[in-house]
Amino acid sequence: MSIRFDNKTVVITGGAMGIGAAAVAKFCELGARVAILDSNYNAAIDTAAILTSAGHKAIAFDCDVSSADSVSNAMAEAERSLDGIHVLVSNAGIQRYGTASDGSLDVWEEVMRINLRGCLYATRAAIPAMVRCGGGSIVVLGSVQSLAAVGNSAAYVTAKHGLLGLTRSIALDYASQNIRANCVCPGAIDTPMLHWAASLAPDPAQVLATCNRMHPLGRIGRPEEVANAIAFLASDWASFITGAALVVDGGMLVPAGGMGFYDSGTGASV
Repeated sequence: MSIRFDNKTVVITGGAMGIGAAAVAKFCELGARVAILDSNYNAAIDTAAILTSAGHKAIAFDCDVSSADSVSNAMAEAERSLDGIHVLVSNAGIQRYGTASDGSLDVWEEVMRINLRGCLYATRAAIPAMVRCGGGSIVVLGSVQSLAAVGNSAAYVTAKHGLLGLTRSIALDYASQNIRANCVCPGAIDTPMLHWAASLAPDPAQVLATCNRMHPLGRIGRPEEVANAIAFLASDWASFITGAALVVDGGMLVPAGGMGFYDSGTGASV
């Protein structure tokens, strides 16, 4: 048995670029009809056009996940245009910086509105459509910061922790309606967001080199590697998995004390 999504509709928020775009391509490759929901509508159109020209079914929808009405309207149009909703990948998100005491409250609200409430809006809009299809699968894009914390990132860490809690609540509340929900938790991935974050530092190349070394595998991840995990969790291969957090982090969370502890020679070396 192979992983396939023939005759199924997959909705991906934030699908225009990065991990979202990789997931769009992966689901198309596996036979799905894919709806790309993104506030960067032009980029979403471009992504859809590339896949359509290759013979796949992908449609772009203008959607601001921070607006419940925008999400509801886009999800309804996707359901009508693509014959139901069987899979939701809630991927849209932003990165912002600041501590609990000195971070801007406006930034805090922005992160919660997009990263956390945006996921809630997407799931609230998709679940009734999934019920009409007899069930479905939800995959939420969390982070290693759903399970741990990085400094100067209070809003982002809080939102990502919240996404894991929301995922588990959905898994419990909708299991009886044949809906599974799982969370993918990537480490540092080679995306526009990572490069934007690195560009804020005086030496972006050094930041990226450090990101590589944070992972025991010695490199940052590729978007398609996360897309593979998303597709697995959405598929029938994961039919008995729900409420789980699948870490896709190149081992980042494994070493006690972090890789700096390991590199210092304090820990055992090989």
